[in-house]
Amino acid sequence: MQDFRIHPSEMVSSFWRNRSLITASVKREIFGRYRGSFLGIAWSFFNPLLMLAIYTFVFGTILKARWSVAADSQMEFALVLFAGLITFNLFAESVTRAPSLIVSNPNYVKRIVFPLEILPFVIIGSALFHYLIGLGIWLLVYVLFYGAPPATVLYFPLILLPLIIFTLGVSWMLASLGVFLRDVSQVIGLVTTAMMFLAPVFYPTSSLPEGYRPLLYLNPLTPAIELSRDVLYWGKQPDFLLVAFYLLAASLVAWLSFAWFQKTRKGFADVL
Repeated sequence: MQDFRIHPSEMVSSFWRNRSLITASVKREIFGRYRGSFLGIAWSFFNPLLMLAIYTFVFGTILKARWSVAADSQMEFALVLFAGLITFNLFAESVTRAPSLIVSNPNYVKRIVFPLEILPFVIIGSALFHYLIGLGIWLLVYVLFYGAPPATVLYFPLILLPLIIFTLGVSWMLASLGVFLRDVSQVIGLVTTAMMFLAPVFYPTSSLPEGYRPLLYLNPLTPAIELSRDVLYWGKQPDFLLVAFYLLAASLVAWLSFAWFQKTRKGFADVL
């Protein structure tokens, strides 16, 4: 029986070896989603634009919500909210599909030699494409209403990297578990919904009593959401110590999940 490497370097090596296959698969995934629709891939632009307009109207006009007591701008609330929401969606879009990655592709397991470990790269690549579209719309609206974004935007790739690595790790774990425990697909939807409301997506951390604020950081999405807003909207330098810890923790989760995936993949064919 083939022995699959679990060394941390294999995560990067597999990505590099199969980069052409990953790129082709991501393109097929993106265009396949909109195949047959009238607007096609243009929906990837209109969806976040409509989402931003709806949230601005509902929270800014109907609920008259504001992100801070001193602020009186509907657009500020919409932009701060949207920055957190697209960050959450990058994670949620990937992990909600992860449990069915192997189950929905039995031919990759049984009939052909296929590097199964790249499948999480594919769904994350697709989610990242939609995330960047949403981020582009966010930046466009910011420029129209406020002018040039703060220089701290240049730190943004540094903030995004730990989230991508963490999401990749969770996707490997769920892809494996989804083969042996079919209920995972049902449970993960509830978990991601809970994570959305237990992270500062729709509300600022300061709105909670001080004693409860540290609990938000038990949610691994909280640092990514808060740091994204700091560099994109508030113009603050990121907490580099928090970024370093987040990157280290995300890398550990990714490696442990990758090792689990590599160890358990030998049994996929038997179950499927």
